[in-house]
Amino acid sequence: MAETERGPKPERKRVDVTTGAIPPKLLQLAWPLVLGNLLQTFYNLADMFWVGRVSSEAVAAVSLMFPLSWLFVSTAMGLTAATIALVSQYVGAGDDRMADRVVAQTILLALAVSSVLAAVGLYFRRPLLWLIGAREQVFVEALAYIEVIFLALPLTFLFFAFRSSLQGAGDTKTAMWLVLISAGINVVLDPFFILGWGPFPEMGTRGAAVATLIARAIAAVAGVIILLDGRFGVRLRVVDLTPDLAVQRRLIDIGYPATIDGWARSFASVAMAGFVARFGAAPTAAYGIGVRLMSVTWAVSGAVGDATATGVGQNLGAKTPDRAATVARTATAATMLFIFAVAAVLLAFPAQAMRIFVADPDVIAEGVVFLRIMAPFWALFAGVMVIQGAFRGAGNTREAMVLSFLSRWIFRIPVALVLAFAWTITVPGLGLTIAALDWGIEGIWWAYSFGMVASFVVAVAWFRLGTWRSDVIDEGANAPDGGDGATDERSRPADGDSESVDD
Repeated sequence: MAETERGPKPERKRVDVTTGAIPPKLLQLAWPLVLGNLLQTFYNLADMFWVGRVSSEAVAAVSLMFPLSWLFVSTAMGLTAATIALVSQYVGAGDDRMADRVVAQTILLALAVSSVLAAVGLYFRRPLLWLIGAREQVFVEALAYIEVIFLALPLTFLFFAFRSSLQGAGDTKTAMWLVLISAGINVVLDPFFILGWGPFPEMGTRGAAVATLIARAIAAVAGVIILLDGRFGVRLRVVDLTPDLAVQRRLIDIGYPATIDGWARSFASVAMAGFVARFGAAPTAAYGIGVRLMSVTWAVSGAVGDATATGVGQNLGAKTPDRAATVARTATAATMLFIFAVAAVLLAFPAQAMRIFVADPDVIAEGVVFLRIMAPFWALFAGVMVIQGAFRGAGNTREAMVLSFLSRWIFRIPVALVLAFAWTITVPGLGLTIAALDWGIEGIWWAYSFGMVASFVVAVAWFRLGTWRSDVIDEGANAPDGGDGATDERSRPADGDSESVDD
C-alpha cells in the first residue's frame, strides 16, 4: 500500500473488477444493487399504502405526481451515469485522487441544478399542477405534496450523487445501506405524519412529502459522513469543493443523454398506458399487473446493468478493453439466463401468477394472454438493459439513449399503432391505401415483444462493433493537490484480488 508523509493511506472498501475471476466480482457488485432496487420498490408501495388510508383524492394526487417526479429523477440519473463512468474509469486507472475530485464536482453540480429546479418548480407549482390535470380536491392534495417535494429536491439529488459515487468506485454495499437508511426511515415515518399517529398532526399527502424530506436529509448527512471518512470507495475532500468547469463540462456532456433517456422512457410509458386504456378495464388491470411482474425483472437486470457499468469503466480505465468486453458478455449471459428461468415459471403457471393480485376472471384471462405473448422475450430485453449499462460505464451514454429511443419510440409505439388499432391512410396521387391490422389488445402485447427482439438484435450488433472501447478520462491529467497530504494514488496490485476490505 502506498504511503504519504502522514503515514499509510486507509484501504478503501471496493470491488476491483480489473483482476480475478469475473463472475464472483459481478455478483459482489450486483446483489446490493438488486436489494437496493427492491427496497426502493417496497418504499414506493408503502408510501402509497399509507396515503391510501387518507382518501382516493390523496392517492390520485400522489399518482399524478409520478410523471413530474420521474422527470426530476431522470435529471439526477443523468449525473449518476456520468459520475459512475468517470469515477469507475479513474479508479481503474489507479487515479483515486481524480476520482475524488469528480465526486466533489458531482456534488456541486447536483446542488446547483437541483436548487434551480426547486426554485422554478416552487414558483410555477400551481400552473404545473393545472397543466397535468389536477383539479378540485386532487389539486389541493397535490399542491400540499409537491411544495415539500420541491424543497427536498436538493437532498434527493445529493442522495443520487452519493450513491453513484460509491457505486462507480465499486462499493455497492455502502450505497445499498444509504438506500436502506432512506427507505427505512421513510416507511417508519409515513403513518406518523400522514395519519397523525402519536403527538403528530394528521397531514395527509403533505405528511408523505415531509417523511420523504426527513429521510432524505438523514441519508444526506450519512452520505457526507461516509464520503468524508475516506474508507468507502471514494473520499470527499473539502479542498475540492471549488468549481472545476472542465470536470463539470464532462459530467454534463456524458450525463445529459442519460437524462433524455429517462424522459423518453417516462413519456413512452405514459403513451403505452394510454393505448391500453382504450381497450377497457380488464386489459388495463391485466397490463398494470403484468408491468409489475416485469418490473421485478427490470429491477434485477437494471441492477446488473449498473454493476456492469462499474466493471466496464474500471477495465477501460485500466486499459484492458478485452476484459471489459468479457465483463459485459458475462453479465449479459447470466442475467438473460436468470430472467429466462423466471419467465419460464410464469409461463408454466400464468393464471396462478395473476391470481396473486386479482380474482376477476376477465382480468386473469387477459393477464394469461399478456404473459404468454410477452414473457418469452423478457430475457432479451434484460440483455439490452445490461448492454446499455456497459455503454454507460464506457461513458457512451448516447448509445444507451439511442437504444432506449429505438426500443420504445421506433420498435414499440409505431408497431402498436399498426397492430392494435383500426385505421387506413390513402396516399394521394398513388392510389395506395395503408391499413392497420386491428388485432386489438393483443397487438399491443405483440408490439412489446417485437420491440424486445428488435432492440436486442441492434444492441448486440452495436456492442460487437466495439465503438464503446475507448475511455473518457483525461490522459495524463494532473490530479489536484489536495493540500492535506494527499497524493495521486496510482499504485495497484499487479495481480490477485485487491478487494481485501470489501466485507
